[in-house]
This record gives sequence, structure tokens and C-alpha cells, in this order.
Amino acid sequence: MSGSFAGIEMGKRALMAQSTAIQTAGHNISNADTEGFSRQRVQLRQFDPIYRPDLSRAQVPGQIGQGVTAESISRIRDEMLDSRIAAQSHQESYWSTREQYYQMIENVYNEPDDISVRTTMDKFWESWQELSLYPETKAARQAVVTRGESFAESVQTRYKAFEAIGTQLNSDIESTVKQINDYAERIAKINLDIVRSEAMGDNPNDLYDQRDLMVDKLAKLANITTDRRDANEFMVHIDGHVLVQGGIARGFDVEPMLDNHGYTKVVWSDTNETAQVSGGTLGALIELRDVDLRNEMQQLNSMVMNFTDLVNDVHRNAYGANSVTGLDFFVEQSFVNNAVGNFDRNGDGTADTSYIFRFTGTNTLDLQQQTGLTGTITIAGKTDNISITYRPTDTVETIINRINDADGEVKAYLDRNNHLVLKGTPSADESNPDFVIRHVEDSGFFLTGYAGILSASGEDGAYDFNRADAVASLATDDFTVSPVANPAGYLEVNPAIRSDVLSVAAAFRNLDGTVELGDSSAAQEIASLRNSKVMIGGATTFDDWFADSVTQVGLKGEQAQLNYETQVALMNDLRTMRESISGVNVDEELADIIKFQHGYNAAAKIVSVMDELLKTVLDLHS
Repeated sequence: MSGSFAGIEMGKRALMAQSTAIQTAGHNISNADTEGFSRQRVQLRQFDPIYRPDLSRAQVPGQIGQGVTAESISRIRDEMLDSRIAAQSHQESYWSTREQYYQMIENVYNEPDDISVRTTMDKFWESWQELSLYPETKAARQAVVTRGESFAESVQTRYKAFEAIGTQLNSDIESTVKQINDYAERIAKINLDIVRSEAMGDNPNDLYDQRDLMVDKLAKLANITTDRRDANEFMVHIDGHVLVQGGIARGFDVEPMLDNHGYTKVVWSDTNETAQVSGGTLGALIELRDVDLRNEMQQLNSMVMNFTDLVNDVHRNAYGANSVTGLDFFVEQSFVNNAVGNFDRNGDGTADTSYIFRFTGTNTLDLQQQTGLTGTITIAGKTDNISITYRPTDTVETIINRINDADGEVKAYLDRNNHLVLKGTPSADESNPDFVIRHVEDSGFFLTGYAGILSASGEDGAYDFNRADAVASLATDDFTVSPVANPAGYLEVNPAIRSDVLSVAAAFRNLDGTVELGDSSAAQEIASLRNSKVMIGGATTFDDWFADSVTQVGLKGEQAQLNYETQVALMNDLRTMRESISGVNVDEELADIIKFQHGYNAAAKIVSVMDELLKTVLDLHS
């Protein structure tokens, strides 16, 4: 009920409300430069009047007001805009990460010209051309060996540069996983604090800001979404999987991968299942390491293997100035020590797999000859086996082209002795080894009696690497154990040739078995490889391969840069919009402080006047 002290109570409420508003404005100014802070406002409303219609009251003209009260303190925030920013942040950081790393990859290709792979290869071809002109000189042979060593060194330099980038990517992946786990735990802890505060009827604005800041930082690292299952449970998902649920945070671990790089894979801590992360810094890092960089290294390895195969095929069939023959010019390290490629793949102590890189048939073939055979060749593909049908009118060249055009992971060609060669390529699936023939089968007789590779037709005669001693199904003894997974890192000139440069082969044997002094036909044939379409599967020259590889890297780098710039422009607009809504304007806050100060002074005047009135009344009764 209204009484003598109602006026003082009304003034007191006004003082408290204006004081709260002044403190809130001061809080805003103090945090004007605080990351993630949202300006706050005091929500004022009229205090409940003395009399209400549902209660008995004195006979007065109407409801008697009781002043003002601070109902709540709320932050100024647009939740829909926050959702848009969280949804777009992962794209910005994704392209930023790709753009940074593609600059590194481009720098590998833009190495100094005098030590680049292409330059040293060109000089290597030139040395063979010079040897073809002066086969009787030791200096020309020494030039071939020296430039061969320079080429091998430049290949190893590029491989090591890629390897260093891969190591850095792997380190960044592990670091980003730790960041995600940290943000998830902090969000879960803040969720618990928010629930406790909300249970008391408060608006924990600063806690809301802290959580939103953590969400913004997390959104840069991975593709996340947020939602509420109910009023008290804030959730964060990564690619559809729960990362944070209320006060519970899941997390990631890293485990060693079964590869030769020492890389680690990202798994969920609680289930140990491989985590699939797209977008954001982590998604970009994993894709760069496991797709982009792996593809660059596979291309380099494939070029090196093809290059060395072609040079060695000529060189081992030719003769040096010291009459030595049968030597490969380049050598690589074998993946396994077993002579027939047996390997213990599952690590149980027993050989269970055959790692064979190349088969060479026993029979001499003619590219233009029709085979007169019918059947289906089955080879290992990227995801499953691929079938290739041949008919009686098909020539040997047609069948070889079908094998190479089938996009499988076994390629074919005729060596200089016109024997059919099948060899493994880099594998698209990380679980499969590179440069290993996994399956070869023929329902007919092209690969059996005609080419002399398989000993029998059909499934019973198929070669499959998923067993030890798989070479028993071959009709040929001319096979090569698989090289190391990254031959570009281990390529070298044959030590026997380095120790005696006269072993560099430049001549072929005549039909009568003699070797003419000054013959340089082998050197000419090796030199001609430079401009021949010899890249298996692509039917391109080595120069075409270099041009294509550099172009692809340049285009991917350009794509990353353009998309990053687009995302930056978009995110700048969104952040500017949020800043205009939630950011602190110091001038505006100072103006509000002056306004609230006037309100405070007026409320103080009310209290002062009411105090004088009461004093007068009390003096009359004394």
C-alpha cells in the first residue's frame, strides 16, 4: 500500500536502475577491444504498481506507480548471423591452408633451374646424344655417368622436399587435433557454468560470449554445426558426429598409420574409429597430405620408374666399351629381400603376400599382328578388378592400348626385345602398396601361350598378390621384386658403372654376335627416348609430363588463392555486419553514460525532496 516512504522507495529503485545502466556501459567500454565481446544493455521496465485489479485497494484515482526497475542485462547478438559465420568460417580457413601449402609445393617445382629435375634430365639426354657422336671417347661416357648422378640427385632433392612438406603437414594435423580437443573441453566446461547460472535466473552474458568465441575458433578448424537439444543442452557436431553434448566433450586421438612416412591418422578417442573431417584447417591438412601431396609424390615416383625402366631396358641389352653387358644403368632398392617377393603384410611372422613390380613375357610379339584369340583379361583397378575383352581381329597393339586405357593399376608395353611387359603403378587406395601388381588373369590364351606370362588360363591360373609364392602361377622367370614405396628417394646410378665408366653401354650386338667398334646405336636409342611418347598410360613424352605436372600444380594453387580471396571478402562482410550489431561504440556508450548520469541525478533529487518532505512532517509531530 502507498505510504509516507513510497516516494523514497521509488527514488531508490531509480538510483539502482540508473547505477546498473552506468556500470553496464562502463563494462562495455572496458571490453571494447576484448575478442568476442558483445555489448550489453540493461532492460528497464516499470515496477509493478501498488494496486492491481484482482486485489482490494483503497479508493484512489487509479493505479499508483512505483518507479522503475532493471529487469535484466542482455547482450546484443544476432544468432542467425552467428550461424552463418560459423558455417562459412571453415571454408575460409580451408582455402587459406591450401593456398599456403600450394605455395610451398610450387616452390619445389620452381627450384633453381640448374638443379631442377627437368634441367638435369635434359642434360642427361644431351650426354647420351654426345656419346652417340663420340662413342670411342671415355670423356663422353664419364659425362653420361656424371649427368646421370646429377639427375638422380635432383630427383632425390624434389622427393625430400615433398617429404619435408608431408612431415610438416603431419605435425600440423597433430597440433590442430590438440586445438580441437582443447576448444571442445572448454566449451563443455562453459556449458556447465552457463546451466548453473541460468538455473539461478541470470543471463550469463560473458559466458555466452566466451562460448561463442570458442565456437568461432573451432569453426575455423573443422566443419561444425551447433544446436540445442533442449534449453539446457548446447551441442557441437563435426560432419554429423557429436563433438560436444552439454557438459560432455568427445575428442580425437592420433595413431600411427601403416605407411613408410611415419604419418598419423585421426581417430575418435572413445571409439577408435577413423575420423572423417571435411573443411576447416584440419580437413585441408588431411586432404593436402593424403591426396594432393601423395598424388605429387606418386607422379614423381611413376615418372622415375618409367624413366629408369626405359633406360635400363636399352642399357642392359647393349654393350660397353669393355664388352660388359646386362647392366642396368640405374638401380633402385627393393621393398622386400625375398627373391620371389614374399612379404609378411599382416605382421604375424608368416609371409602372406607377393610384392612383384614387373612381369616380362617369354615370347616375341609383333605390335601389328592380329592375335586370332578371344578372351577377357582381368587386372587390378583402383577400387576393384577391371575386365578387358579382346577378339580375334585385335592386334597386339590394340590389346596393349586397351589395358593402358582401362584406368587400371597394371600397365603394359613391349620392351626392346618385343616381349610383353606388365608392371604395377602407384595405387589410388592408401591401403594397397604402390608399384605392386595385385591381380592378373586371362580367360583366354593371350597372356598364357601367346605372350608367355601366365602358365594357365582362368581363375586357377590367375596371378594374385594376396598369397605367398604367387609367382608360381607365372610362365616366365623374368620378374622384378617391387621397389621401395618411394623410388624417387633412392634412385642412383649403378655402382658398377660408376666404378668403371667404360661399362656405359653404347653399342648393340650384330646378328652374327659381334659388336662393332664405334657403334653407338644403343646411345642413339636412349637419347631418342626424350621425344618419344613413352609415358605409360598417358602416351606422352617426358617433356609433356613435366609441362602437365607444372601446369596442374599452378592451376591448383591459383584455385586455392582465388577461392581464399572470395571467402575473405565474404567473411569480412559478415564480420563487419556482426561488429555493427554487437561491437562496442565508445562514443555511443559515453553518450549513454551521460544520459544515465542525468537520470541518476534526477532520481537523487527525488530522494532529496522526499527526505525534506518527511522531515517537515516529522518536525510538525515533534
